[in-house]
Amino acid sequence: MKLKKQVTVCGGAIFCVAVFSLYLMLDRSFLASPVTFIHFFPWGPFPPNRIEQLEQLLEENHQIISHIKDSVLELTDTGAVSPSGQLPFRSANGSWVLPFDGRPTFLSVKPQDCQFAQGHRGQTDLQMLDIYSLLKFDNVDGGVWKQGFEITYEPGEWDSEPLQVFVVPHSHNDPGWVKTFDKYYTDQTQHILNNMLVKLTEDPRRKFIWSEISYFAKWWESSDTHKQEAMRKLILGGQLEMVTGGWVMTDEANSHYFAMIDQLIEGHQWLEKNLGVTPRSGWAVDPFGHSATMPYLLKRANLTSMLIQRVHYSIKKHFSSSRSLEFMWRQAWDTSSNTDIFCHMMPFYSYDVPHTCGPDPKICCQFDFKRLPGGRVNCPWKVPPRAIVDANVAERAHLLLDQYRKKSKLFRSKVVLVPLGDDFRYDKALEWDQQFLNYQKLFDYMNSHPEMHVQAQFGTLTDYFSAVYKASGVPQGFRPPGYPVLSGDFFAYADREDHYWSGYYTSRPFYKTLDRVLESHLRGAEILFSLAVAHARHAGMEGRYPTSDYTLLTDARRTVALFQHHDAIAGTAKENVVIDYGNRLLHSLQGLKRVIINAAHFLVMKNKDVYRFYQTEPFLETVRNQTEIWMGFGLILPRSLLVRYLVLFNPVEQDRLCVVTVLVNSARVRLLTEDGQTLPVQLSAQWSTATQMSAEASFMVRLPALGLAVFHLYDSADSPMTLRSDTLLRLSDRGLTVHNVEPLPLRSQAADPLPFYVSTQSLTLGFSGTTGLLESIRRKDSPQEVKVQMQFVTYGTRSSKDKSGAYLFLPDGKAKPYSQKGPPVVRVVEGPLFSEVVAFYQHFQQTVRIHNVPGADGLSLDVTIMVDIREQSNKELAMRLVTDIQSDDTFYTDLNGFQMQPRRHFLKLPLQANFYPMPSQAYIQDSQYRLTLHSAQALGVTSLESGQLEVILDRRLMQDDNRGLGQGLKDNKKTANRFRFLLERRSIETEAEPGNHGPISFPSLLSHMTSAILNHEVLALPVLPKKRGIPPLHTFAPLKAAVPCDFHLLNLRSIQHQQDTNSPSSYTALILHRKALDCGLETINPGFNCTTTEGQLTVSSLFRNLDLQLLQPVSLSLMYSSPPLGNDSSVSLEPMEISAFRLRLR
Repeated sequence: MKLKKQVTVCGGAIFCVAVFSLYLMLDRSFLASPVTFIHFFPWGPFPPNRIEQLEQLLEENHQIISHIKDSVLELTDTGAVSPSGQLPFRSANGSWVLPFDGRPTFLSVKPQDCQFAQGHRGQTDLQMLDIYSLLKFDNVDGGVWKQGFEITYEPGEWDSEPLQVFVVPHSHNDPGWVKTFDKYYTDQTQHILNNMLVKLTEDPRRKFIWSEISYFAKWWESSDTHKQEAMRKLILGGQLEMVTGGWVMTDEANSHYFAMIDQLIEGHQWLEKNLGVTPRSGWAVDPFGHSATMPYLLKRANLTSMLIQRVHYSIKKHFSSSRSLEFMWRQAWDTSSNTDIFCHMMPFYSYDVPHTCGPDPKICCQFDFKRLPGGRVNCPWKVPPRAIVDANVAERAHLLLDQYRKKSKLFRSKVVLVPLGDDFRYDKALEWDQQFLNYQKLFDYMNSHPEMHVQAQFGTLTDYFSAVYKASGVPQGFRPPGYPVLSGDFFAYADREDHYWSGYYTSRPFYKTLDRVLESHLRGAEILFSLAVAHARHAGMEGRYPTSDYTLLTDARRTVALFQHHDAIAGTAKENVVIDYGNRLLHSLQGLKRVIINAAHFLVMKNKDVYRFYQTEPFLETVRNQTEIWMGFGLILPRSLLVRYLVLFNPVEQDRLCVVTVLVNSARVRLLTEDGQTLPVQLSAQWSTATQMSAEASFMVRLPALGLAVFHLYDSADSPMTLRSDTLLRLSDRGLTVHNVEPLPLRSQAADPLPFYVSTQSLTLGFSGTTGLLESIRRKDSPQEVKVQMQFVTYGTRSSKDKSGAYLFLPDGKAKPYSQKGPPVVRVVEGPLFSEVVAFYQHFQQTVRIHNVPGADGLSLDVTIMVDIREQSNKELAMRLVTDIQSDDTFYTDLNGFQMQPRRHFLKLPLQANFYPMPSQAYIQDSQYRLTLHSAQALGVTSLESGQLEVILDRRLMQDDNRGLGQGLKDNKKTANRFRFLLERRSIETEAEPGNHGPISFPSLLSHMTSAILNHEVLALPVLPKKRGIPPLHTFAPLKAAVPCDFHLLNLRSIQHQQDTNSPSSYTALILHRKALDCGLETINPGFNCTTTEGQLTVSSLFRNLDLQLLQPVSLSLMYSSPPLGNDSSVSLEPMEISAFRLRLR
């Protein structure tokens, strides 16, 4: 009777929603365009386009109703309204059925929001995937330019238009590599900057460029006002240029776009506040390969030009031969030219002096005057430089001009760029004199001899680009006539022979993981701090809130920014430097936890009048999240009947239905919501070894978007809603003894070779009875079992002189299957909220968990591989997924978590050349299925056979690879690599053609959500017991309206106060990213109301209980402002667009 009544109520709800949706539909259809309504409706029939819109809206309404019906059917068919009322129960097939919270949810993606992924792109002149197909990669000896070819010219080529030469002095300062950041600063960098101040002032013709703001800020803050003013004068006078202006010169393979943007903002905000300068040109001479994300971010930050250097030598040769080294770099998904930025690719081997003046390093080295005889460095080509004097200036100038002319033949303009510098150059006053005085003599000679047809001078990077634009007759940043347009990226990088820099995609994965944990905490802390300060202002309590926490945010921003340096997150620094980075990351993580605790304390207080902040008495504490627990760094219930309050923070901008797990020291746990409803709890074992355990509690919760939810935990007598996991140990060694915690049931049995299965309401997984590893995935809506076989393999390194190291991957052939002496211990856990299978091997532990919850959290496999290869020598451990998906030679990897890049496995390239960076995901697909491997840390990935994905998990290498580090990789740590496997089926009506591999591809909406779930874990914040008792708390739901589910709130960043650098101003930066969707995969109910809006968002209706007093579009790094919009305006983003806005909230 009760079931019938509930179905009737749900049916009535459907009818009401249908009527209301139809009303809204008509209201929107007519009132959205009042002029059309007045013109057509009274005097005639609807025009065809209006009828089509109505039909489309009716179809959308039908879809909404269908989704609600499906939700109701799920409530009835799966027994969510269970025979025992609201208690979990096991269905006939053995899977658990849970009481659902009963809220119908729907998914409504507008067809217009799907069109971007389906649309055709204009063909660019240079598409990197096509160029890879075209090139032979044959490494023919090119003579003096080993990796190139002989360059010739006619003497009279410059008679009508003289050659313009810009020699650009620079010093590349790594913020940590062989020395720590502080040690480099003390030993070298401070002297470079001090000498710069003196030596540039001596002659106004001298120029210099500087890139790393982390070092410049440290120098500035330790300098007196006299030095600061002198430096400011050099910058404003154009002698010193800040290039890129980021905190560091970021790695482009492993860095996530959140951190790439954040380090750019940190550098640009520092420059704006202290110097009032705005960088115009990008300078990236040392990242080991270049991502297409970087030009987009620089363009959005209003830079007009950029330079790159480390590109595969075969690509450099190809571009040189076609004079395509300068191009407009366009995003592959751009339907116009809005993302174009002018890019200069340096043509030769390195950015050092021997490889920058022209094609012959033997000659160019003679013009690196730091190498004059008697110094500590010399020329390897055995011909030293000679000081320039009257007797030799003519011969030296003609020799150098010959190189300049040959270099210019590789470009389309008669303007040539000649960088003059190297790592940590110009740290001695002597070198400034050697370089500047000798070059000035050469320039004076050249410029005073018109028959040489050259104008040579020192210049900055922007001086060079400005001259190119002027010579081409176009404004700054515009495409010069005839210059090519390029799309794609520049991975993998090889500097010579088959030496591919694809090892650093995985090197030191422990720190790559820690970086992402810190990034997630930073984003969460930024959002909560900004909201707490705004709400404190709104309540007139700004003076009582600890705004001094802003210093902790600044510290963490700068730590994250520093770690994006291309020798930090890359894992390519000395061991003591890595320890220094690690200490900084952990210190900042502790600071961010404090920011989060203090903000959450204020926001969950029901009565703000009783709010008190005590620095020494925190209101909340933090529980290590799942990643931190795996990393070996949970909520512990007191053994008493007292209530313990638990606050959960959801850092995702959508409501979230998910499973949360906390450690407990009692097996008698009861969980209540804020309004007193008891929730199901699954008690499980927390295993300290393969056979020893304590307890953990898991529960399903619905959390508000970006919100804080309050729960009550009791240590109470048995509750029917507290259920114990069923644990089975599959043992091959009968001598093993098992130690369990009462009253958690534990069984053991002898392992057998037959496959076994675990199931939820959404998924059934098959596992090998022998290995305990995943074999297959079957979705509940499909009768077909899809092969997804997990294997582990190892690579060795070569026996020759050149071996794998921190940078290089030089394997000794194909991977070999991982083997160990005995079979693994396999643990199978089944319960109402999750089931998991854990296989214990000597060097790794595999955990595959599935959550029995509706929506996105229950549709993918939560996989953790705990790796410990500290006993190994010259070995790399990889996980390989083998499927029946007919992916041929094509696979897809992400660039910086921002966009997907199609890849092809080329047999003409060595194995190591087919590995690519995977900061957040990779997938393979055919006309039926897509399998996505989502990753919580950056690793190297490939697909060496059709239907395979392979990811390197860790590398232990005993030697240096001769790229300057001087060490191998021997400081491995026990590391948890966390993934989500998502198997999606293609919709029949949008079936993909197997051979159609275009230059663009996008994740599905479900895939975007899965990535967010993995990378932004729920944070558990227990309330500390108080002598005075706990004041009333309530859930904090900050959003008044749902964020469209193709929008990602990248950051809500408090902007620094202009005078007090330790405090926030009244302004906040809102950074939004609209994601592009592949709608050709079956859409499944995500577990929350999900709609798209064709890129429209009304910011004023976004935040609950806050007034929006300013809405101003700004550039990505906040330096350039557009006129403010009306406070009630909608902002509009195109698919893939990242936009920033300055807000004033109170």
